[in-house]
Amino acid sequence: MKYRKLGKWGLKVSEIALGSWMTDVAEEEAMKVAEESVDKAYELGVNFFDCADGYSGGAAERFLGNALAKYERSSYVLSSKVFFPTGKGPNDRGLSRKHIFENVDKSLKNLKTDYLDMYFCHRYDYDTPVEETMEALSDLVKQGKVLYYGVSEWLPSQVMEALNTIEKNHLRPLSVIQPQYNMMDRFIEDEMMGICEKNGIGIVAFSPLSQGLLTGKYKKGQPLPEGSRATHQADRQINKLLTDENLDKVEKLTKIADKLGITMAQLALAWALRKPCMSSLIIGATKPQQAVSNASASGIALADDVIDEIEAILDYKPFFRKIG
Repeated sequence: MKYRKLGKWGLKVSEIALGSWMTDVAEEEAMKVAEESVDKAYELGVNFFDCADGYSGGAAERFLGNALAKYERSSYVLSSKVFFPTGKGPNDRGLSRKHIFENVDKSLKNLKTDYLDMYFCHRYDYDTPVEETMEALSDLVKQGKVLYYGVSEWLPSQVMEALNTIEKNHLRPLSVIQPQYNMMDRFIEDEMMGICEKNGIGIVAFSPLSQGLLTGKYKKGQPLPEGSRATHQADRQINKLLTDENLDKVEKLTKIADKLGITMAQLALAWALRKPCMSSLIIGATKPQQAVSNASASGIALADDVIDEIEAILDYKPFFRKIG
């Protein structure tokens, strides 16, 4: 396993991280397999584990806290998020000082830890001033409950608003963002990556395999694989991605992976890691063998001609308008 700095900061995270949002904590056998996946990832050198207070009503955090309890706390990096409803009250959601302070304590209890290495604002809160949110997060750093804080799915303008607020009020710095990034979703390349590079902000991307599309297991004209995410995911995110255009691209990309002697998933992960500003990729693993395969993508360097071949297939056209 290779490790990278979190932007310009001193924290080092594994190139491949493990997320726990898909954990089915309702079934005993599923919990056992999920814990085996966590153990296998840790054994392979994964030191970064991500969760959120809203996943399974807090059960995902409790699962992860139990799974990691056997390991020395200093040996792994732990993160969670705040924003989505965790109760029925009017203050049980969002990014108010009240909700952040109350929910970080719940997350710490769930995760069986005294501090979070990273704490993210899951979404932007239009009902709360950014100043209130940034001051609350800065105070958590001062208190030692959070070491580094950041945001997840925020627009570039919203991140800039936060950075300006932090500078104006002399607050602890925003150190990391957690956006979606993969071959099929390159939104952050247009502006966000430049903002992060300029300000030394680390990027820990989620969904680097595009909900499983980039594993290559979904084939055009063939039935959905039994037990796959597309057969049971409640919000049907993956199903919306299974277009003929996307499946044709994956088929072509798989041929490149085959020539390199790696899996389609490893190709997709190595491609995302080609960017030096990318600190880590958060993957899901419902089985230990998936953790093994994904972790093996760390350290794979794609040659320039391979990158060019991939780009020709993806045919990505970043937004650009010449002025003057």
